[in-house]
Amino acid sequence: MKDKILKELKQIEENYNVKILYACESGSRAWEFPSKNSDYDVRFIYVHTIDWYLSIDHKRDVIELPINDLLDINGWELTKALRLFRKSNPPLLEWLNSGIVYYQNFSAVDKMKEISNIVYKPTAALHHYLNMAKGNYREYLQGDEVKIKKYFYVLRPILACKWIEKYNTIAPLEFPNLLEKIVPEGELKNEIRILLKRKISGDELDLERRIDLINEFIESEIEHLSEFVKSLNVQQEDPTEELDELFRAVLTEVWKNPIYLAEKR
Repeated sequence: MKDKILKELKQIEENYNVKILYACESGSRAWEFPSKNSDYDVRFIYVHTIDWYLSIDHKRDVIELPINDLLDINGWELTKALRLFRKSNPPLLEWLNSGIVYYQNFSAVDKMKEISNIVYKPTAALHHYLNMAKGNYREYLQGDEVKIKKYFYVLRPILACKWIEKYNTIAPLEFPNLLEKIVPEGELKNEIRILLKRKISGDELDLERRIDLINEFIESEIEHLSEFVKSLNVQQEDPTEELDELFRAVLTEVWKNPIYLAEKR
């Protein structure tokens, strides 16, 4: 599958006259709870030619391929990614920390990781994950019978919040890692492990009776985390200057290197 993904990425470079800097997995495969029929959620960051940026008109800053049964591929242009990075955008941070990297070229992502400590805003991540947990819990897990697989889409953001509360660092993507580090040994952890094993083995995990123990944990943590996030007031420096320098350096690296100049000649 990686060869197919790389072929698609190469075709994107040719079709759009861009250079891809980084591509990774961002979905359930990166979270380590894929089903047997899970598709591949490929996300990438790309840069246009220098001339593209020297324009008075705003242009589309995303590339999205039609989704098929196997592949979901889309990407963000570099300045869009850096603006979101400045806001500590959690989905982008997950891309940068994905354990499944399909492609990386040039220094952009390494440079972003080097300054992530001055960009990362725990409050932004907490609000994102908490709102995700609340929304999914409200929509999928309220009745006597629930869509059982949706427990993962509530538990994962809750455990990510608790990781941030405990360690004050970017939460890992991998659900098993969050589970082992955050949830103490006991009945709750065993119930979650059983669900995880069923999902990975290919069980449908459709409508089933709700699991009261997990629901009680979710409700308790949503209440606790809602109060915790209100208590935070973190002031951070504006990283715009560093990100501007990063962008200019990458643009020069990609398009003014000897290989590119030889191609133009």
